[in-house]
Amino acid sequence: MLAFAHHRTTLPAVAFDAALISRLDQPGPRYTSYPTADRFRDDFGYRDYLQAVAGLRTHGSRNALSLYVHVPFCDTVCYYCACNKIVTRDHSKAVTYLGYLKREIEMQGQLFAGMNALEQLHFGGGTPTYLSDAQMGGLMAHLQRWFAFAPDAEGEYAIEVDPRTVSPQRVHALRRQGFNRISLGVQDFDADVQRAVNRIQPHRQTMDIIDAARSAAYRSVSIDLIYGLPLQSLASIGATLELVVAAAPDRIAFYNYAHLPQRFKPQRRINQQDLPDAATRLDMLALCIGRLGAAGYVYIGMDHFARPDDALALAQQQGRLHRNFQGYSTHADADLVSCGVSAISAVANTYSQNHKTLDAYYDCLDNNELPVARGTRIGTDDLLRRFIIQRLMCNFELSMTAIEQAHAITFASYFAHELARLREFEGDGLLTLGEGWLNVTAKGRLLIRTICMVFDRYLGNAAAAPQFSRTI
Repeated sequence: MLAFAHHRTTLPAVAFDAALISRLDQPGPRYTSYPTADRFRDDFGYRDYLQAVAGLRTHGSRNALSLYVHVPFCDTVCYYCACNKIVTRDHSKAVTYLGYLKREIEMQGQLFAGMNALEQLHFGGGTPTYLSDAQMGGLMAHLQRWFAFAPDAEGEYAIEVDPRTVSPQRVHALRRQGFNRISLGVQDFDADVQRAVNRIQPHRQTMDIIDAARSAAYRSVSIDLIYGLPLQSLASIGATLELVVAAAPDRIAFYNYAHLPQRFKPQRRINQQDLPDAATRLDMLALCIGRLGAAGYVYIGMDHFARPDDALALAQQQGRLHRNFQGYSTHADADLVSCGVSAISAVANTYSQNHKTLDAYYDCLDNNELPVARGTRIGTDDLLRRFIIQRLMCNFELSMTAIEQAHAITFASYFAHELARLREFEGDGLLTLGEGWLNVTAKGRLLIRTICMVFDRYLGNAAAAPQFSRTI
């Protein structure tokens, strides 16, 4: 592995330039993968995935795995939600789903026999705690039967939790079942905003869950917030941030709401007239950056903040931060195996996504096939561009000299077109180019997605497709 960390210095504080952001903001990928999921192909299927795993075995892979488990069910719909979910109060559907999910886990476990060391687990949804305590316990035991979990002190085992669906006792039960990191959806503590998005969640209810997580000795507590929701104001966001800072979570995500009602039906229940305008949204972001920075949080990138002693902040400082479908990660070398409807795996030089509907997902498993619906093989040029995008997204700098040595290219000629665009950004003060390094400035860090889009050959000269959220 190339040593990129030797050049690293203390990263500058993020700088907010509203005029520059307004001029350069555009729809663009979040780069949880490259190529991005919209480039996956329907002619990539189950057998292509098997071939990728066989390649790992042939080359004697020794990397520990990362595992993602998708639980798609929710009791109620949050109007802002863009996740792949199934809203139903009929919990018998989860019983059927669990049976198929366990079958998929068993098939993956057999496929990775001898290569099944696991250091990272993430449960997402939907609402993973839609499953009962007993169902979750059985599912975790099944996972532990087929994968060799690292000791609790070494592995990262995370679960997303809706505080409305769990009690403090359930939080302790999840810890006993093996989870050591917990992420809480909050979005906004303002009662009017909560009613506008159909998510009533009193502050005390959330604090009870945070307190339980602390007493249960979770290693990390994260809080998710959203700005740009209906009826939000600068005052309401300020009040929410004050409560969040007082709760002192280890990590905070401050997502920009993407209003795409043409793609996500629940968003059609939101009154567009109630959404804050673009200028107010930028003010909200500036307020968040200022408040969290003053409270001692480190800006990780995009919409993520962490305490200085958190694993993400330390990984970034040491130049080993990674990004995958679950966001920022400390496990750069792990192949990602994903189970459940719509879940996306990243194994060897491939991406593969499961079927998005339950019927198609079940049909494949009934035929003793993993439910791969589409995917892609990652070519040599893709690998190079993926590495560049990863370095910029995670560490805000790139050694062009090291890239030349590793890939036998001349950076200036291979990326001549890209460098011309980057020099325009240099003129805007977003980055500096020189002495074999590309360094993103404090002003450019908020626009890192826009910078990375320069290296995305699939976007070409056209603007990104409207299915992407705006970069800010």
